[in-house]
Amino acid sequence: MFTNFFYLLKAKGLDVSTTEWLTFIEALDRGLCHGSFTEFYYLGRMILVKTESDYDKYDIAFKEYFYNLKSEEEVPPEILKWLDKGDKTTDQLQREMYEYKTAKDANEVKRLFKERVNEQDSEHNGGNYWIGTSGGSSYGHSGVNSGGIRVGGQGGLKTAFSVAGERRYRDFREDRVLSMRQFQVAFRRLRQFSTKLDVPKTELDLDGTIDSTCNNGGYLQLEFQKPRKNTVKLLLLFDCGGSMYPFSSMCNSLFQAVHKANHFKDVKTYYFHNCIYSHLYKTAECEYGDWVDLDYVFRHTDKDYKVIIVGDAAMAPEELLDVNGNYRGPNKGMSGLEWCRYFKTKYNKIIWLNPKRHEGLTYLAWMESEEVLSKEFKMYQLSVKGLKEGISYLMSPKK
Repeated sequence: MFTNFFYLLKAKGLDVSTTEWLTFIEALDRGLCHGSFTEFYYLGRMILVKTESDYDKYDIAFKEYFYNLKSEEEVPPEILKWLDKGDKTTDQLQREMYEYKTAKDANEVKRLFKERVNEQDSEHNGGNYWIGTSGGSSYGHSGVNSGGIRVGGQGGLKTAFSVAGERRYRDFREDRVLSMRQFQVAFRRLRQFSTKLDVPKTELDLDGTIDSTCNNGGYLQLEFQKPRKNTVKLLLLFDCGGSMYPFSSMCNSLFQAVHKANHFKDVKTYYFHNCIYSHLYKTAECEYGDWVDLDYVFRHTDKDYKVIIVGDAAMAPEELLDVNGNYRGPNKGMSGLEWCRYFKTKYNKIIWLNPKRHEGLTYLAWMESEEVLSKEFKMYQLSVKGLKEGISYLMSPKK
């Protein structure tokens, strides 16, 4: 029963074991979904999916198998780029008003939508045929059409048959950039590295309690452990301004998550622009003179501070390699790269989180700088997976 669904889940990248699948089938045989398709969905997800980062894969497979909505129906990225106009569609673009209403049913609209996706090779605004903005087309956003498929943008008339590419759990995938909630979840991993105090066991051991209760035939058996003391000290450095403007919201989420977390003994935050030089700024505005000397930071932090640098490492090569590359302040006779290497001598563990990692591409000048810095620092993508890997490195005993 549903054997093809099992193979489809595997094809979409879900690690479903035979035991888990047999458990799912047994649950169905016992009627645990109560004849409800919605409960069938949740029952399968509960048994077959191990982590919320795989919810998106499960949804894709579920829609393809039961609704015949294949993943290739997702809108190509170039079309989404054409449609991404922010507020310009309503505030700046000339909007043509149409009294165009579709008489097609939902299946016909979906069929024609696939044709448009395969045929379209340029941006369209206005009109009533292509995927675009404004106008009276059945496909796109910010137009006037009763029925159709909204692609991007915000809902207007609320009459679209569906919203193309809408996947509820896309943001839980481990390769996605992070929201504040995901930052907070990732930082919880630091708990396992906190030092346990040599005091009586007074803190509830949840995992131990669950294991003991299960081994005790379901009768509650509480287990306790020694409380932990936060010993992690963090130095957080943000690249601000210029090419980092598009990521300012995400950086703010990281800042808030760090300062709301209770997993750190101490947190110190400073800012820089493009590269670390002889000074670090006190505020994100990076205003001239509003800085502290790098040696001051060294005197007020010890080698045991874990360092997280957040930046895209995007700059002209001379900013990194030339002794006069720091056009915003003093260089003190050293290039940005030399200052970065000097910075590395102070701390045992440093990671660099990059919101747009290019993995070795150097065909643009600023990518050369990223490549150089990636060889100097442990550089990770600013994603769920990247932050988890970075934290694991920071807390590992090896350098």
